[in-house]
Amino acid sequence: MENKLFDVTALGELLIDFTENGTSSQGNPLLEANPGGAPCNVLAMLERLGKKTAFIGKVGKDMFGEQLKAAVEEVGIDTRNLVIDEEVHTTLAFVHTYPDGDRDFSFYRNPGADMMLKKSDVQEDLIRNSRIFHFGTLSSTHEGVREATRHGIEVAKEAGCIITFDPNLRPPLWNSLEDARTEIEYGMTKCDVLKISDNEVEFLFGTTDYDKGAALIREKYNIPLVLITMGKDGSRAYYKDLRVEAAPFLQEHTIETTGAGDTFCASALNYVLEHGLEDLSEENLMELLTFANAAASLITTRKGALRVMPERQEVLDFIAASGR
Repeated sequence: MENKLFDVTALGELLIDFTENGTSSQGNPLLEANPGGAPCNVLAMLERLGKKTAFIGKVGKDMFGEQLKAAVEEVGIDTRNLVIDEEVHTTLAFVHTYPDGDRDFSFYRNPGADMMLKKSDVQEDLIRNSRIFHFGTLSSTHEGVREATRHGIEVAKEAGCIITFDPNLRPPLWNSLEDARTEIEYGMTKCDVLKISDNEVEFLFGTTDYDKGAALIREKYNIPLVLITMGKDGSRAYYKDLRVEAAPFLQEHTIETTGAGDTFCASALNYVLEHGLEDLSEENLMELLTFANAAASLITTRKGALRVMPERQEVLDFIAASGR
């Protein structure tokens, strides 16, 4: 297990996030083309923490595809399985940020290159050579890419990888929310670590009682480690008979929440890589959540995510300065 070439390989979407960046002299909104997509945000943070990562996905043969490939390589992510689509353009997302830092997305993806990934594009040896295989649901919104995702999961299962899953629900991208529910439920039948947000628990179970949601998840899917992020209310971990909650690190200087969940997720995966999943204590879980909350808090003070992930020491210093 320890001798694999990659710590984490992720499969999924890689796209351009156009984020607002002021107004022009004519009063028009200026948009910045940020590299985006949850899987590569996760991998970028893992690279910052000293891990070796690879990405499986597809971009278009256009200026945005070139920009994304360069950005991903710049932060150290292996792109041997980043496929270039000759015909379909790179997927674009336009992100509107509200005053409290929350976001609204408009997607240009009908089709977009990320959803054109096929089963035959997936390099199986890459997955077999990884300790963790990570995925979300945006690579399961349409039939072809769904087949590729499920194939990747099965290869990872056979290879004995730890399988990690972040649903990352984006309602506008689904033909129906029932399809989204089906794919989230499928992912939960396959994973060893689930990172899920408060709104996704509400979507699945119709409750804001997250302990109840976690109990239903663990009862039905028997996932060893369940992590629930609750935004300004911090996060919780559920492991065996343990339930641990860590307070958030609230920021005066929050710009936007883009990448916060991905930064949290990467920090959690990093902890699993360093400590395993076998014998985690209450202290371990608190350490995991505290670091992940702090890292997520730092990324909210920066525009974008992939290129500006915090260093490990920066997170530790931030925790120490807060007196935690």
